[in-house]
Formats: sequence, C-alpha cells, structure tokens
Amino acid sequence: MTKYVALALCFLSAASIVAAPPLFLKSKNILGPEKIPSTENAVYVHPHGLEMMTSSARSLDNGKTWRPFRPTPDFDGNLRRGFRRSVYPAFCDPAEDVLLSVVLALDVPDLDPNIVEPPIGENEYYLRYRVSTDGGKTYLFDDRIIQDGKFSDRHPIDDVWLGKNGYYLGDVGCIPVRTREGKILVPVQVPLLGADGKLSLPGGGFTYQYSRMLIGEWIDGHKIRWNVSKKILGDPDRTSRGLFEPTLAQLPGGRVLCIMRGSNGGNRDTNCKWPAGKWASLSSDGGRTWSTPRLWTYSDGTSLFSPSSMSQLLTLADGRIFWIGNLTETNGCANNPRYPLVMGQVDPDTAGLIKTSTIVIDTLGPDDKTGLNLSHWLAYQDRETGDIHIPMRRWNGDYTKFQGVEYTVAVAQP
Repeated sequence: MTKYVALALCFLSAASIVAAPPLFLKSKNILGPEKIPSTENAVYVHPHGLEMMTSSARSLDNGKTWRPFRPTPDFDGNLRRGFRRSVYPAFCDPAEDVLLSVVLALDVPDLDPNIVEPPIGENEYYLRYRVSTDGGKTYLFDDRIIQDGKFSDRHPIDDVWLGKNGYYLGDVGCIPVRTREGKILVPVQVPLLGADGKLSLPGGGFTYQYSRMLIGEWIDGHKIRWNVSKKILGDPDRTSRGLFEPTLAQLPGGRVLCIMRGSNGGNRDTNCKWPAGKWASLSSDGGRTWSTPRLWTYSDGTSLFSPSSMSQLLTLADGRIFWIGNLTETNGCANNPRYPLVMGQVDPDTAGLIKTSTIVIDTLGPDDKTGLNLSHWLAYQDRETGDIHIPMRRWNGDYTKFQGVEYTVAVAQP
C-alpha cells in the first residue's frame, strides 16, 4: 500500500466517523399496561452525584431503586377546596447547588377537582416557587413569582392580570436554564389579551398564547428577584394557537435558543394548509430580547415537519445540544400525528437540526391498532453511562390507555 493510498483511506475513515450519526437506540423497555416508569420526571438533586428525585420518591443509586418520599414542609396540605398546586420537575442550579421548584397554582374556590384542564385556568393560572438547599428534602419557603417593581398578587408580571389572563409553564420540557451571566431563565407561556381586555384568538384556534422568559437573579436568603423578557409573538396568519411550550438551551457561542410549539388547523385553516412545524427564536443578550420567530429547519436550511406537540432541548455534560420531539415526513394537522419520536443534534452555528444525526426512537407499529401518541416526557443524561434516558408513557390514539416505556439512547463520543 502506497503512502498516498494509506493517506486517502485515513481521510475516508475520518470522514466516515464525522458523518456517522452520534446516536443509536440502545434499548426500548416496554413496562406493560398502565405501568408508570419509576424514573418518570426524575431529576438529579445536586450538580454531582447519583441521588435523584421525583415528585413522590427518591433514589440514592442513580434510579435503580426508589423509596417513597415527600419533602417538608407540606405547603399544600391545607389548601382551600378548589385550589390547586402542581409542582414541575425541579431544576438544580449547577453553580449554587440549590433546587428551584416552580409550582403551577390555581386559586379558584370550589373548582371541581375532577376537571383535568379547567378552561378558567387560562384566566387564573399563576406561578409560585420553592427553593431547597438540601437536595429537595426540605424547602425554605413557598412564594409567588412576582416581577420586581410595581406588581402584585393579581398583576404578577407585565401584561398579566389574574382574572383576565394567567401565565404558566407548558409541558415538562419547559426546563429552566442558567445563563453564563448567572441568571435563571424560566420559559413560560401567556394567553394573549385583546384590546378589549379579554382573551384574544386571532389565529382561529381554541387558545392563543405567546412565549416569554421569567428572568431570575439570586439574592439574599436564597430568594430570587424576578423580571421578564420581551414577548415572543407568533404570526396569527401562520400559527393558529400562537407560540407556546418553549424549551431552551444556551449555544456554545452564548446565544440562547428557544424552540416552541405552534399549530395549524382551527377555523382559519380548516384544511391544515399552513405549515406544521416547530418555531425557533434566538437571544443574544441572555434571554432579555428575542429574534422574530421563524419556522425551525434542518441545519442545511431545508424544511422539517412537526405536529403541535411538546419537545425538549437537552444539553449534555460535554456541551452538545440534542432535540427530542415528533417529526413527520409530510405536513400534519394540528396535534397529529404524534409519531415518530425522534432525537437529533442541534448545529451550534446555524441552530438548526442536523438531519444526518437524527434517529427514530419509536413509531407506529402493527400492534398500535387505535393509533399512537408519543408525547410528554422528561429526558436526562445518565451520569454513570452517559446514555440518554427517556422514560414516558406510550399512549394510544385517544389518550385513554398507555404502556410505560423506557428508551435508552447511546451517544457517541465527540
């Protein structure tokens, strides 16, 4: 073999390594009907170590075994009838080693507890926060999130007046992030008010929301001083329900990427002719202001299709960013179809999805007689193996039955 042939083979080998997808599905563990994965919505409770928690259990051995656990004090044990509290998965600040728990709150007396998503929530939802310095065993306080300045319980942040419109996190993919400046960004969604002070539906859907960030700064007593970003507003001629369920990641160059759910369909797009996809916006100032949102694309600029469903940006320990969500080959209609479930790497320069990196995790199979919904999860990177774990529920077409499932995705070294 001449040195030139050897050199050519070396280049070919290197190119093949670069082009090879960084991901492959390592396992798909079906738990059975109505079996909830023990690691569903699990988070690590410290910047280092293997201790984890969910809303009702703790694990000391990286999620292998669990024991029931409830933090103290019990802030929610004596609520007035009709009041609600729902604690989102906790966020561990990697620099402060404290846990931030954001709480969805609804204070409507005598509201029927059996209504899963009460319509009045669009008018009355608000957020509280709790902080723990011992890994979620105890919490120091339970406070309303109120913007710094002349704001109040009923006017908690700019352009939100409880009774008219509320504000809240979307799905569990709406994970807070810490910026390089040390600020905490909490991605939220807000129902749009019209000029008449009532909820506005300019896109023709049954709701219309915009995204923005709560911007938190640590102060004395482990409290947080809160402000808000500028709004990320959708075009009602292109998305029927606005832009909502934002998920965040800070790119290596410092910009913050926000991917949001939009929708087609509704009474202004009855045949679902509008593009069905995710929407992207970028911030170059730590989340304070955001670029005009655009339909998210692959990194080469080509279009991608995605139904109106949640997604998650996941930043690995080595800084690489991956996106998990639903992609379809053709234009979907409103929420459907919510399969296949895919995962791919985000290009740090273009902020697009690298097509060659994207793999299918799961999709509709011959046994899915009544349809399939692959949505609602919180993925995390295993600190022992480096693998990505996606515990979730594999729902049927109308969300009446599910099978618990745990996907494990191996990630190649960069």
